[in-house]
Amino acid sequence: MSPQLKNPLDVMVITRERLQDTLDDAVRRGRMTRDDAAELMAAIVRHAISAPAERVLRATGLVEDEFPISEYDDLTAAQIVSQLGALEVPDLRRVRDYERRNANRKTVLNAVDAKLPQ
Repeated sequence: MSPQLKNPLDVMVITRERLQDTLDDAVRRGRMTRDDAAELMAAIVRHAISAPAERVLRATGLVEDEFPISEYDDLTAAQIVSQLGALEVPDLRRVRDYERRNANRKTVLNAVDAKLPQ
């Protein structure tokens, strides 16, 4: 397996409902307090939001990397801004949404917004 790909067996998918059931069971059994369970659930959800499923699936090699800018996470804001001119509106929106969820750099977000139709 190439070094940039993760083993698909190392990736786990669990629904929020199933996770909540598991935490509720731990509280019922006295293994953790209700407050601790709520804090843990919030932390897990925050982490899940910061690691979108698309990025996880790309890391496993289960889907092709179709992001509009190649090697996006390794680029500086200036490098990203320099590539925005070649993108269509749907791709600009994908870049904006991804940037908001991840690095949230104002330089990139302002440049994308300037290129999107009002």
